[in-house]
Amino acid sequence: MDIQYRLEQKRRIDGAFPGPKSAALAERRSSAVAAGVASSVPVYAVDADGGVIVDVDGNSLVDLGSGIAVTTVGASNPKVAAAVAEQAARFTHTCFMVTPYEGYVELAEKLAELTPGNHAKKAVFFNSGSEAVENAIKVARIATGRQAVVAFDHAYHGRTNLTMGLTAKAAPYKRGFGPLAPEIYRMPMSYPFREENPSISGKEAAERAILAMEKQIGGDQIAAIIIEPIQGEGGFIVPAEGFLPRLAEWAKEQGIVFVADEVQAGFCRTGAWFASDHEGVVPDILTLAKGIAGGMPLSGIVGRADLLDSVHPGGLGGTYGGNPVAVAGALAAIEYMEEQDLNGRAREIESAFYAWARPLQEQVPALGEVRGRGAMLALEFVKPGGKEPDADLTKKIAADCLAQGVVILTCGTYGNVIRLLPPLVIGDELLADSLAVLEAAIRANA
Repeated sequence: MDIQYRLEQKRRIDGAFPGPKSAALAERRSSAVAAGVASSVPVYAVDADGGVIVDVDGNSLVDLGSGIAVTTVGASNPKVAAAVAEQAARFTHTCFMVTPYEGYVELAEKLAELTPGNHAKKAVFFNSGSEAVENAIKVARIATGRQAVVAFDHAYHGRTNLTMGLTAKAAPYKRGFGPLAPEIYRMPMSYPFREENPSISGKEAAERAILAMEKQIGGDQIAAIIIEPIQGEGGFIVPAEGFLPRLAEWAKEQGIVFVADEVQAGFCRTGAWFASDHEGVVPDILTLAKGIAGGMPLSGIVGRADLLDSVHPGGLGGTYGGNPVAVAGALAAIEYMEEQDLNGRAREIESAFYAWARPLQEQVPALGEVRGRGAMLALEFVKPGGKEPDADLTKKIAADCLAQGVVILTCGTYGNVIRLLPPLVIGDELLADSLAVLEAAIRANA
């Protein structure tokens, strides 16, 4: 990579942590911000660049979360910032449904080029990943004339009413918010580390799910199968090889729309443009967000032109969907990803991670599994001697890392997974430093 950083790429904690300015902001927040919005880090950012976040007290933290896989190209990427500023100076909004603009069309064309498959594709843009998922299901239902939707164990698809129903984990995402949308069915996921039969293949795990769908729903009643090619909030679960291709094959046989939720895994995060690419899966529809626009709020669906065109005019859209400033950010971010070969950089991060993590796993019995692709990586912690999840240990490790200036995120159905999502522009030295901090925290607590 040829990157010039604006901020010093160093980890630094000065004095008390959190500092007095962050503490004062926390007091203001408690009086003004709803308690339902939680933050995992108790400091307030004022600057960010490359792999660091600077807080109001001058501390410099290593960012291994990327705002949950959003700031893939960095949180203040100069190409993105320039494109956003230029577009904002021209116009910030007209509403594409009223007075359209070229950027929207250009981004749709670019995504048709980048997403899997050579078939005719079209796109439509929204604001959040949840909106993208909702609209993918709308398209599938109207295109097929069916209602049933299949999601999987450990899935996360969003926080709106329909997407809460698709999401597997009750707390904190669903509990108390019902009734949820009907006609949603949940099937067993391929989770190699936690399979009762450790020798089950990906294809066999897919056949298990297919049999359940046939018996419980009927293939001719299913509008869509939606799945994350690598599950995010559920624990960065990489299904066994063959699982996704067999599901996609069966969906095609049954006339079911196969939706790949690439909201967290897309845009170079896994070392390919999309996680579906790793096994040559060609989804009917992809849902996209997070890393798409360098931090600007944007999401979309890209899929078979015949499917998207099955919706009547006016059936898709939204006031802010495909906002011109966000679209400009997306075009610039994608151009930067291509220029800097961030797919290659993600694979370099993956290699560095496994070179560090595999010897550690052999030495630490509580480290049950290391997994992931590219810069979407995870460590699952268990109680030694078995596979019982150890969420308490995971929390302690994360807290120790934060105290040393390294921001990491936890996830997993059982709360026992540390996930690493560094910006792909993080430097080797800073990455190595943060992994050393993480290793010290693991050894101290496990």
